[in-house]
Amino acid sequence: MTAKQFTADISGSDQTVELEVSVPEVESSLSDYEFHQQIEVAWQVCDRFDLQTDIWRGRILRVVRDREKRGSAANQTNGNADDNGKGKGSRSGAGFLNWLKDKDVSKSQAYVLMDLANSADQMFEDGLIETKDVNRFSKRAFMETAQASPEVKQIISDAARRGDQITRKEVRNLSDDWTAMNSDLIPQSVREKAADNSIPTRYLTPLVREMEKLPATHQQTLRNEVDENPDIDTLKQVTAEAKYLSRYIAAAGQVQALDPEKINLELALDEALRTGCLNSAADLVNQAAQLEQAAVKLYTAWKRMNKLSDRVYVDSGESTPHLRALLAALGPLCSERIEVQLGATDSAIARQIRLQMLPDGMLDKPQDESASQES
Repeated sequence: MTAKQFTADISGSDQTVELEVSVPEVESSLSDYEFHQQIEVAWQVCDRFDLQTDIWRGRILRVVRDREKRGSAANQTNGNADDNGKGKGSRSGAGFLNWLKDKDVSKSQAYVLMDLANSADQMFEDGLIETKDVNRFSKRAFMETAQASPEVKQIISDAARRGDQITRKEVRNLSDDWTAMNSDLIPQSVREKAADNSIPTRYLTPLVREMEKLPATHQQTLRNEVDENPDIDTLKQVTAEAKYLSRYIAAAGQVQALDPEKINLELALDEALRTGCLNSAADLVNQAAQLEQAAVKLYTAWKRMNKLSDRVYVDSGESTPHLRALLAALGPLCSERIEVQLGATDSAIARQIRLQMLPDGMLDKPQDESASQES
């Protein structure tokens, strides 16, 4: 069951376009399946109507913007003020932004619509689709098609010409299949099995995405591993390894404690792979990066709190007892020894966390064993 075709030339200023959508009653005797089928049809109609509307809105916005650019260029060439006494260049972009404001359209929304119109016009110009083919697409499917590779665009446009209804899911599946079947990261042995459907392509796409994040050396290692055992279990395992590898490599570059001159990160990675603890090693390095970032945020917040506390204390005076009580309550968080309660007091996991913040003059000195502790 598909939505009925909707074709209308909404560019005519004297034409009224009426959208007719059939929506089932809430208390109808339809089965759940029939009810949701009719709802899906109604949704498709609205989606396609909305797509055509947005394409035309993008064209309108583009014309208004280009008109303003033309006027600004003319003013700058003449070098004269306009009738209102505004100097040259004062119209540059301002008229378009004011027009958007009058129409209650944000600048980001306007450029999204103009990009959509540009994509549609380019697809028309390239002969990929015709005006009537737009009815075959949902709005999101059309936008994702416009961003797809030329080969995927061609495949989707051929399907639209045949009368197929193009959904976002179909665009993604076609794009994923094309990427997986044409990526150099997939060995020929796996492609052949994917071609005869002995290996579903849905297992290839995640692998390609994860391997693309890795250096060439690691890509080749994983590719060889898949080539030696071209089966689904190996694909799953290698995909997981590629994911952990990319996480390890990305996090390791952010951890200040990992000095490349003292630690060979590649050899540590090889040992993690050999001993089967790559997942834990990747999480360890990732947690280290997060901990360092948290420490920096903590110190910045602590310094900020001290400045604000001092400012409030000086500005408030003795006649603000409640404000002074607030400052007193927040005092432990502004001191060099921060104390925070973890969990409810009567809870079995309750504990007091104490952190020692060193003054700026002591930051470069070795910390005492009591500088940071947890009780």
